[in-house]
Amino acid sequence: MRRELVERELTAVGPKRAGGARATKRSVTVNIAESPLTWLHARGHLDDRQFDAGERLRADYERAQIAPSITMRWDPVRVDGGGGDGLTSSERQLAAKARFDGAMAESGSGLKDVLWRVVCACEGLPDAEKALGWPARSGKLVLKLALDRVADFYRIK
Repeated sequence: MRRELVERELTAVGPKRAGGARATKRSVTVNIAESPLTWLHARGHLDDRQFDAGERLRADYERAQIAPSITMRWDPVRVDGGGGDGLTSSERQLAAKARFDGAMAESGSGLKDVLWRVVCACEGLPDAEKALGWPARSGKLVLKLALDRVADFYRIK
C-alpha cells in the first residue's frame, strides 16, 4: 500500500481536515492514501459533504460487520452489557445494517455498484471501472452522484 502522510490536528471527532487552523494541541499523522475516498477528497475531487457521506457509509458498513470474517473473533466480551446508549451490541449492529441498507437503496441501482466498490471494498476508481466494464474516467462522476444521494439520506449539510 502506498503511503502519503500528512499531519492533522486531533479533535474530539477525529482528525481535522486540511484547511483548518494549524495544530495547537494534539496532532496525528494520517495516511491520506489509505482509502480511495480519502485520496479523492485530498485532491479536491470530492467535496466535504460527499467525503463525510462516504465515511459515514463505510462506518455503518464496518459497524454492521457485513464483510466476511477471515478468522475467529477475538473481541473482548463486555460484562456490563454495552455502551451508554441503551442498546446491546447486537442492536447497534442491526441499526448500522439498517442505515447501510437504507443509504445503499437511496443511492440507486445504477450507482450503488461503484459506491460499494470504492467506499466499502476500498477499490480504486480505475479498478472499479474495469471490474464493472465501464469506460476509463467514468466512475468519478457516478461516484459523486451516489455520494450526493447518500449525503441526502444521512442529512449531511
